[in-house]
Formats: sequence, structure tokens, C-alpha cells
Amino acid sequence: MEGELKNFIKVWIAAILCLSYCHYIVSRLIPKGWLRLISLLPVFYLFISMPLNLHSFHLCALTTFFLVWLGLFKLLLFSFGLGLLSPPPPSVFHFISIACLPIKIKQTSPPKSLLNPRTTQKPKKSVNPIGQLVTKGLPNKSILLAVKALVLGVVICMYEYKSRLHPYVIIVLCCCHVYLGVEIVLFLCAAPARAIFEFELEHQFNEPCLSTSLQDFWG
Repeated sequence: MEGELKNFIKVWIAAILCLSYCHYIVSRLIPKGWLRLISLLPVFYLFISMPLNLHSFHLCALTTFFLVWLGLFKLLLFSFGLGLLSPPPPSVFHFISIACLPIKIKQTSPPKSLLNPRTTQKPKKSVNPIGQLVTKGLPNKSILLAVKALVLGVVICMYEYKSRLHPYVIIVLCCCHVYLGVEIVLFLCAAPARAIFEFELEHQFNEPCLSTSLQDFWG
């Protein structure tokens, strides 16, 4: 386990150095377009290959999610002047956070007085009254997160007895493992960004497990 943690630290040091190269050199010296895309190809290769050095499921899954899924696609958009990294943030720490973390900074909307009253407004999304009633009755989010972390720990411990469990029960445990793990990781990623960098972030989710239809689940 000690060697795995060392590999994990090495991978993220290399990722931070790659993103620093993108911020200090690529964004300032290379214009957006195909030339910038070519200059980012070594970074793409490293982001895809570095998670393969990790053998732990949780560390490898998290690193793959942050680097391959988030970082790779955000840098791909960045190479053509699109996405959340365009224009590049002035601070390298902001650049790295936006590139790798599943966060989206809340955009300040113009005041209503400046909007043209003649413009047609988009119809509001239909709100599920049952979901609203259930959400209002929920306890504090921090308490809810602690309960979910406890449930996740129980789910992980139950894997030791999977030889005695029905296959359908194991499938349910895997679904709970993925759902709770993703929700807790997303919360833990957004909390430091709000506290350290004082970002005003958009909500990542609103209790999707309480949705009563696929339309409410996908938003």
C-alpha cells in the first residue's frame, strides 16, 4: 500500500506539472487552434497512461475520472478556445482546479433591468411536487453526507461476505457503491474549491435518488 501511495503522489505531481505547462506556456505563447492541439498531445498521452501505474481500484478510478474524463476533455476544448478554461484563469491554482475537478463556476447573470422585456422567456422546467415535498423534509446536507458515508462503509464491508450473498444483492451493492462513492467524491471536490478559492459554484446535483421519473433524474 505504501508503494501505491507513492505512485499516486507521483502521478498527481506529474499532472500538476502538465497543467502548469498548459497555463504558463500553451495559453500564453501558442494561439488557439490546431497548433495548440498539437502542443497538448504529450499532455493527452500522459493523462491517459499515468492512471495505468495505479493498481488500487479506488485510486485508479478517481485518477482516471479526474485526468482522463475531466482533464482530457476540458483541455481538448481549451485547445480551440472553448470550454471552462477559455479564457484561461489568471491563477495557475484556479486553472488546475477547473481543469481537473468536477466543478463549474457560477456565472453572474446581468440584472433584470438590463434585460429586454420584449424578449421571450424560456418556459420553466416542470417541477415535481412530490420531489419538492421529500427534499424539504430532508435533514441538513452535512448530516445527510455523514449518513451516506456510513452507508458506503457498510456496503464496502459487506463485500467480504459476497460469497454468501445472492447475485442480485451483489448487483444492488455495486450500484449503491458507485452512486454513493461518486456523490461523496463530488462533494469533497467542491468543498475545498469553495473554501480555499472562494468560488461560487453551481449545484452538481439535488438528490437524484429522490427523482420519480427519468426526466427528473437527468434534469
